[in-house]
Amino acid sequence: MSKFYEWLTKIASLNFDNKSVLVIGGSDLVNQYLLALSKLNVKDITVIAETGKKIDEFCKEIGAKLYTGGFEENLAKMNKMDLVIVAPPLPLTISATKLALEKGQTNILIEKPGSLYPSELLSLSEKAKSQTVRVAYNRLVYPNFHKLKELVEKEGGITSSRFTFTERVSKINFEKDDPEVYSRWGISNSLHVITMAFELIGMPKEIYPYQYGTLDWHKSGSIFVGTGISINDIPFSYHADWGSGGRWGVEVNTSKNSYQLIPLEELYACPKDTGSWNAQSFKVAFQDIKQGIVEEVAIMLDDNNFEKLELPTLKKSAEFNKIAEKIFGYNS
Repeated sequence: MSKFYEWLTKIASLNFDNKSVLVIGGSDLVNQYLLALSKLNVKDITVIAETGKKIDEFCKEIGAKLYTGGFEENLAKMNKMDLVIVAPPLPLTISATKLALEKGQTNILIEKPGSLYPSELLSLSEKAKSQTVRVAYNRLVYPNFHKLKELVEKEGGITSSRFTFTERVSKINFEKDDPEVYSRWGISNSLHVITMAFELIGMPKEIYPYQYGTLDWHKSGSIFVGTGISINDIPFSYHADWGSGGRWGVEVNTSKNSYQLIPLEELYACPKDTGSWNAQSFKVAFQDIKQGIVEEVAIMLDDNNFEKLELPTLKKSAEFNKIAEKIFGYNS
């Protein structure tokens, strides 16, 4: 069992009851973070929200202190925390993180993708040279994802990969965010699965992207196909048709098996020379909470530093954004 996968399976036994955490934001996602903190037995929890309507009840239930009026008004009042989780609406993420850095916070987790623009992530990275800032790509710390990493390593490595990121357009809530967020939806949302593929095979060394079609809210295309070679010389291809059916998924091949993360929270294997997909077992520390959230919070709270390497830095997240700009045909 790999060191990190083994660590993930044991986070329920770690002791975080002496840690302090500040959460910035008031969305349903913040409730997921609060649930994760309560599962990890964090006692000292403070939340800053604009109105707090969606999180007020759960804050009371777990004993979290809630400050309303937004982060600009309240951040200066906060003591230094063991962890700050920045999860406001996406357009406010950079400014909230900058202010947290200016007010002396040194261990910060910002909700993915951090920014719609790689230049903003790189600029923020320059301001945070002496502080730890990681981007909360929670799917990169799924237990099944690291079980897959362990399996392919034992089989000599990945030989090829394909992935899909078709979006369920009818399920998108277009009232939730600014139009800018939807115009770069490949970074806002699809990048979550794309990062999984490239974390498995390595970032692209060569990529040949094609965009077809258009949507009123997403001018650069509605169909995205492409191929390339990763820095580890692994060939890959991808396909997404936002006007059709399908779901997110990643498939990788070795000399012995094909593996699928479809859905992303599960793991299946198809042995060589067969057509049968078989579910693979893996351990999860908490069965009753959204995967990846509690794991990334535990990573940021743990005093050992090796786990933090599993979450992208600001510079690495900027690289993800740049690849997405190529895949989706966005202007830099």
